[in-house]
Amino acid sequence: MKNKSELRSARWLDAGNFRSFNHRSRMMQMGFDKEDWDGAPIIGIMNTWSDINPCHHHFKDRVEDVKRGILQSGGLPLEIPCTSLFENFVKPSALLYRNMLSMEVEELIRAYPLDGVVLMGGCDKTTPGLVLGAISANVPAIFLPAGPMLSGNYKGETLGSGSDAFKSWDEYRAGNISEEELEGVCGGIGRSAGTCMTMGTASTMTAIVDAIGMSITGSSSIPAVDTKHNRMCTEAGRRIVNMIWEDITPDKILTKQSMENGITTAMAMGCSTNAIIHLIAIARRAGCAIDLEDFDEVSRRIPVIANIRPSGDRYLMEDFFYAGGLLAMMSRLKEHLHMDALTVTGKTIGEAIGSNTVHNEEVIRTLDNPIYNEGALAVLKGNLAPDGCVIKASACNPKFLQHTGPALVFDSYPDFKTYTDDEEKEITEDHVLILRNVGPKGGPGMPEWGMLPIPKKLVKKGVRDMLRISDARMSGTSYGACVLHAAPESAVGGPLAFVKTGDMVTIDVKNRTLDMEISEQELAKRKAAWKMPAPKYERGYGWMYLNHIQQADKGCDFDYLETSFGKATGEPDIF
Repeated sequence: MKNKSELRSARWLDAGNFRSFNHRSRMMQMGFDKEDWDGAPIIGIMNTWSDINPCHHHFKDRVEDVKRGILQSGGLPLEIPCTSLFENFVKPSALLYRNMLSMEVEELIRAYPLDGVVLMGGCDKTTPGLVLGAISANVPAIFLPAGPMLSGNYKGETLGSGSDAFKSWDEYRAGNISEEELEGVCGGIGRSAGTCMTMGTASTMTAIVDAIGMSITGSSSIPAVDTKHNRMCTEAGRRIVNMIWEDITPDKILTKQSMENGITTAMAMGCSTNAIIHLIAIARRAGCAIDLEDFDEVSRRIPVIANIRPSGDRYLMEDFFYAGGLLAMMSRLKEHLHMDALTVTGKTIGEAIGSNTVHNEEVIRTLDNPIYNEGALAVLKGNLAPDGCVIKASACNPKFLQHTGPALVFDSYPDFKTYTDDEEKEITEDHVLILRNVGPKGGPGMPEWGMLPIPKKLVKKGVRDMLRISDARMSGTSYGACVLHAAPESAVGGPLAFVKTGDMVTIDVKNRTLDMEISEQELAKRKAAWKMPAPKYERGYGWMYLNHIQQADKGCDFDYLETSFGKATGEPDIF
């Protein structure tokens, strides 16, 4: 157990020199007395609230619940605003700024007199961004999930964010619903603060961070506007203070075993494809060896048992919560989990699961009655993606799990849209749509363009799925036969840059392959003629991003942020 002289904040406030005197003066300037900080751990509340982020709109109030818990346990709470990344509005891609958020968090923790932090996030990139920064700073930290919004509703029909937006837009394009009906869906699909209530990237990542031990266990399932969420926030505030005295830091929680728990949980939930990028980045920051093969190995033996859209056919996160939530689902995975893995609660994941059980067998299935017989994601390799790519096999038409068809290749999204909106073009559902130059560097930031819209001509004929390949990402709320994250990406000379319209492309998910049917000699000829595209940025953060971003199979972290890069950054000098 620590004593008060060992607190980080004591280096700023209790060193017996002029600097401490000056720091105490500034604390008093904010209205604090010595009794507020003397021997009290100072807790930074990293709050990603903003007026332009509906996922976190309730954080303006929830931060008060966190502060109450910190005060109850004898800590001093200090709210510190952080970059708020709302997936839908941020262009060209929120992933472009995930690492910027992680750097901000790491440096705020290191530079200020903070003994521990509560990380308030939930919208897709805020969760990994906050956790990545806290890992590198390595002070006691709890991630506090925003929670999913309430289920959507329009004219008595349950709506899921993202998933039903895509479906409704296609029905509108096909002329099957009116503009008035489309606007009704638009207003009914998001009924409260909180993250997407489908199994999108937000719920995927908060569940993973929960499963690897960095949240109050089970908290990721609580709806954003349920009063249990208020109480969980207060519990997180109380717990972070005790974590400081117990000296429970991320490096004591995050191990290869905890990462495997995260992968297992994700596959059973029907996770977003983005899970692979973010969890690999988290693992590499934590010094754990996790790669694409780990995901595929788990996927082959862990089926999808959470019946949540888009992999599921009916239910949403609110239903998952009522059915018992994450801990109930994990109770069905016990034999596949490392039950002795530590969590921020000070208990093991096994102790946290305890006697939790499932309350609705349709929402959370058994392992022998899954909604999909393998995990949500499959990792493919071949001459189109030698370093790997991913497909959400649980959410696509089974006919495209093994398919051969002629490629239609596009070098930009505008070119793709122009072509596929032209109803005079010759195109069938057997064609393979390929979009390139939209990867980590090409996008830049791997925009969520991977769920390429079905050509209008085919939509009107009732076609709702076809094979699509890109080096982009897609929203976790998306669905369909979309192959994503092709690595290396086309913008750096990956094979996707060399495929031509008319080439036959074959996918075989069972055997985990993706290939274009051309000879090695022809491939070499095309590679020799290829020219690298001009960089998208020549200054600023974008320039730094382009020069240091890693490929999708490495987690899209900056090379210099990984744990293995040089010496660890120590505590700041205070003179």
